[in-house]
Amino acid sequence: MAEMTAEILSIVYTILPMIVQMLIILITAFVIYKIIAKALRKAVLEKAETKAQRSNAIVLLSLWRYAFVIVLVIGLIFYLGGDITGLGVWAGLFSAALGWALQKPITGIAGWIMVITKKPFQIGDRISIGSVKGDVVEIGITHIYLKEIGGTIKSEETSGRLIMIPNSTMFDKNIINYTLQDDYILDDVGVLITYESNLEKAIKICQDAADKIAKEGHVATKPKPPYVRTFFSGSGIDIKTRYYVKAEERIKTSSDITQEIFRGINKTKDVEIAYPHTEVVLRKKVKKK
Repeated sequence: MAEMTAEILSIVYTILPMIVQMLIILITAFVIYKIIAKALRKAVLEKAETKAQRSNAIVLLSLWRYAFVIVLVIGLIFYLGGDITGLGVWAGLFSAALGWALQKPITGIAGWIMVITKKPFQIGDRISIGSVKGDVVEIGITHIYLKEIGGTIKSEETSGRLIMIPNSTMFDKNIINYTLQDDYILDDVGVLITYESNLEKAIKICQDAADKIAKEGHVATKPKPPYVRTFFSGSGIDIKTRYYVKAEERIKTSSDITQEIFRGINKTKDVEIAYPHTEVVLRKKVKKK
């Protein structure tokens, strides 16, 4: 019994200094990481002015975090191994464990590398991945974080939910970026008027409504100012008022233009909105002579 106790104490006395040294190394590394991360955040994020610059800055900070962790892990492995041979053995065991247990996460890391190099989207972009739509708020090493659009309602307004999408799905899902070229997308507001209505006046009402909202700064004049298109329909003329608007302001702008068009139609007597209803028309029968 005494021999076993002595052996245990001997092992503890042998390992204890190494544990203390490792704790000191980890605490020191953590402090160094925090100082450098704070300095980088201040130097990079505060100077970012555009959406693309902010996205690149956040990705750079993520790269710094992951690079620091990798270097720290390799350093600890080398410290435990004691020499290059030990480092190779530890690295081989570590790689084998990753390959066996972390197949999905490794695919996710590959997806993350694809996102930050090919840049199919950036932080702040409105995207659709498969059946999920939202605004990108974070590009992590394993997941993409989206502020969901719609979901709880049939609209393109923020639902308040945050969706995490595994990066591994980037390789087998369709990705649609609404704001890759710029922040504006094409949208329209439709109104159906009767065939008896004054078409020219109805077109002017719709055009004036869009122009008014454009003057308030909610509708873009480039690449094209607001315009009107007309189409035949089974029960009237379908008038589409089309315009370019910021993706996040799409629903509000559509609502504002709809209200302006409705108010304009109510002020005139020779434009009527077509809607499903039944009219009974009584005609006098003409007697044949």
